[in-house]
Amino acid sequence: MSRFTLTRREFVKGCCGAAVVGATGSILAFSEDANAAANAYDTVVHLFLRGGMDGLNLVVPISGDDRGFYEQARPDLSIPISGTYAALPLTLAGGAGTGFGLHPSATGLRDLWDSGHLGIVHAAGMATSVTRSHFDAQLSIDLGTPGKFGTGSGWMTRAWDSRPAATPAAALPALGIGTTQPAGMLGSTAALTMGSAGDFRLNAGAYAWQERRADSPAGFRGVNETLADLWSGRTGLQLGGQRADASLRLIAQQSYGTPPAGWPAGTFAQQLWTIAQSIRFNLGLRYATLDLGGWDTHEGQGTAGSGYHYYQNKIAELSSALQAFFNELNAGGEMARVTVVVQSEFGRRVRANANGGTDHGYGNPLLVLGGPVNGRRFYGNWPGLNPETLSPTFGDVPVTTDYRRVISEILIRRMGNANLSQVFPGYAGYAPLGIVQGSDLAVTAAAVALPGLTASSPLPSPDASVETGTTAPDWQRRGPVDRFMTRRER
Repeated sequence: MSRFTLTRREFVKGCCGAAVVGATGSILAFSEDANAAANAYDTVVHLFLRGGMDGLNLVVPISGDDRGFYEQARPDLSIPISGTYAALPLTLAGGAGTGFGLHPSATGLRDLWDSGHLGIVHAAGMATSVTRSHFDAQLSIDLGTPGKFGTGSGWMTRAWDSRPAATPAAALPALGIGTTQPAGMLGSTAALTMGSAGDFRLNAGAYAWQERRADSPAGFRGVNETLADLWSGRTGLQLGGQRADASLRLIAQQSYGTPPAGWPAGTFAQQLWTIAQSIRFNLGLRYATLDLGGWDTHEGQGTAGSGYHYYQNKIAELSSALQAFFNELNAGGEMARVTVVVQSEFGRRVRANANGGTDHGYGNPLLVLGGPVNGRRFYGNWPGLNPETLSPTFGDVPVTTDYRRVISEILIRRMGNANLSQVFPGYAGYAPLGIVQGSDLAVTAAAVALPGLTASSPLPSPDASVETGTTAPDWQRRGPVDRFMTRRER
C-alpha cells in the first residue's frame, strides 16, 4: 500500500512567485493561456555546457599561423579545412574571411551566423579567478561571484530581484529546466524548476488517487484537486504549500504539447521546446536556464568523421536544437526579444593529451544568439595560439573577456537593469562590447573588487593540485572557516 507523503522537494516544487501571489491574486493560479505573437518584454536564456566544452574544436582556426599551431598541437584531433568533414568557414557580412570556422556538425549554428543572429566572444571566461576544477568553476559562474562561494543567491535571482521598479509583475519570471533548482536561481522564491511540463505534478500515493480521471467515482477529488484546501492557513508551511499549489496549477493550465514536426529528438531539444512554449505563453518569463552536459573528454574525444565521433555528436545535438529553437520563435515574432547565452565553465587545453583527448584549460568561446544580437561578428580579443604567447598560462588560451561583461551588457541593453553591483558583486570595469542592440545606461553603483586573485594572477599548473595548509588564498575557502577542498584534476 502506498502512503501519501509530501517530501520537501515536492513541497517546494517550483514555489513560483511568492510576491506575485499576493500582488495578483488568482492571476497566478488561473493565468490566461496566452498566444500573443510577440511579448513586450525580453527573455534571457542561459545555456550551460557542463564539463568544459572544447572550444577549439567548435570554433576552429582555419588559416594563418594559428592554423599551423593548431595542427601541431592536435595532430590527431584537429578539424580539417578541406574534404567531407571540413570546418564550415565563418565570413563577415561583406564576405571577408575571419580565419575561423565551425565544426562541420554545427550547420545550424553556421546558418544562424550567416543570418546575422549569432555572435561569438573570443577567449571568454572568469578573468579574476582561475581554477581547473569543474565544481568550483561551475559554481562560481552560476553564483556570479568568481572565486567566492559564500553568497546565498545566484546571479539570475539577483538580476530579477534588482529589476527596475516599473517592471510589471510576472506569473513566471524565472524558469529552470532540470530536476533540482539551478544554482543560478539559488535563493529565489519566484523561480520555478521542472524537468518537463508533463511530469510537473504531485505523484505521491496510488496512481488512482492522484487526480480525477474519467473512470473515477462520482464526486471524487484527487490529491492534486484538494491540495489548495490542505494549505488554507497563514503559517509559513501553509503559505509555502499555497505557492506550490499555484505553481502546479499554473503549469497544468497551459497547453504544453509535443514539439512540431521536424523538431530534433532527445532530452535537450525537448527542454528547449519547453522553454520556447513558456516564452510563447506570455507568462512574463524573463530568465530561463538549462544544461547540456557531457563535454569532459580526457580520452577518446574523436574528431569529425573519424574515431569516436564524440564531439561530432554533441555539437550536432547542440547546433540542431538551438537552430530549431530560434526558427520556431522567430516565426512567431517572439525571437526579437530573446537572447541566448551559451557558455562552458572553461575550455580545454590547446595540446591534445596522450589518450586522444584534451584536459582542462581556461579561456573559451562564448556564444550569443537571438533576435537582438549584432551577429556575424567576433567580439573580444583573440590572443592567438603561438606557444610563446600562451606560455604564461601554461599553454592554455587565456581569458581576455570576463563573461560577466557579456551578461552585463545584456542586462543593461535588453533588460534595462544597470544594478551590476547587485547582480555581480565585486565586478568592476564594465564597458559594452556592442554584441546586442539597445540603449546604454549608467551603472547605478560602483562595484568593489573582491579580495583574492586578479586578472594578472597566474593560472594553476595543469599538474598542480589545490594547495593545502592554513595559508590558502581566500578564493579557495568555503564559508567563514578556513576549510577548503583538495582535488587533483588534469
